Amino acid sequence: MVPKTTRNVPAFFPFRHLWLPNNFTQLVPSLVDRVVTRSAMELLFEVVVVASFVGAFRVFRDFLGSLPIPESAERNRWKWRNSCTSLLHSLSTGFGTLFGFYLHPEMAEDMINTHGLFSYYLVSFSIGYFVHDILDMVQNQRLQRCWELLTHHLVVVTCFGVVVLSRRYVGFAMVALLVELNSILLHTRQLLIMAGYRSGTTARVICLLNIASFAVFRVLTIAWMTRWLVLNYDRIPSSAYMLGSVGMAVMTVMNTALFYRLLRSDLPHVGCSAHHIQDPSSCQGKEMGL
Repeated sequence: MVPKTTRNVPAFFPFRHLWLPNNFTQLVPSLVDRVVTRSAMELLFEVVVVASFVGAFRVFRDFLGSLPIPESAERNRWKWRNSCTSLLHSLSTGFGTLFGFYLHPEMAEDMINTHGLFSYYLVSFSIGYFVHDILDMVQNQRLQRCWELLTHHLVVVTCFGVVVLSRRYVGFAMVALLVELNSILLHTRQLLIMAGYRSGTTARVICLLNIASFAVFRVLTIAWMTRWLVLNYDRIPSSAYMLGSVGMAVMTVMNTALFYRLLRSDLPHVGCSAHHIQDPSSCQGKEMGL
């Protein structure tokens, strides 16, 4: 029979008065322990910050509704507004990640404990976007058309949420956000399709840059992150390692499928001016972000 105690459990923790084993801090992984040891006000503040970013994205989406759009995009105004909002997120986080590493290059050496406020809140900003996008898709699309993207977004929100609540692995999350540099081209490509620019020099250049940046900022980035997880296995709590491994597995499968569809759709277009860009993405043409 294991003795019980509430030692080392924070006062604000809602289950403090339950009988807990003496080796509670060993049974519960240190990542979770780090989250519950933050004060209730700190956690509430982080939730409010993320909720503010969710609201900001929704305001931006509604603002886009008051602006004129290309005639060819009139038949699906939601997708045009959604793609523009996604492009805003990709531009902000893609270049914001580079700026974050410029401000704090030491994050590249210690991706677990080292970060600056800019990088930390950039991750919160990204969570706000993905939560907004989940709500936007649920409200405007059939679930069977968007289950792939919803799964992707839920995995990202879960992983980034742990980063924000624990204030650890911010550097690792910033590396993950490098894929948004490719998302800039993915969303630009989507907007070109909707605006009717399916052929010509501009379309061929976008296709070529999109494929090249996909290989660099998605394929290589995910491969590097997976390698980092394996090499740092002994430094990461089992819960964080499991979450990271599941996240990497989901990202690998989904990005491999998207890359295949892009190659099949766009590669012939790079060398043939008569070929038209096809739309290989799920959710009625919505491109996948991170």
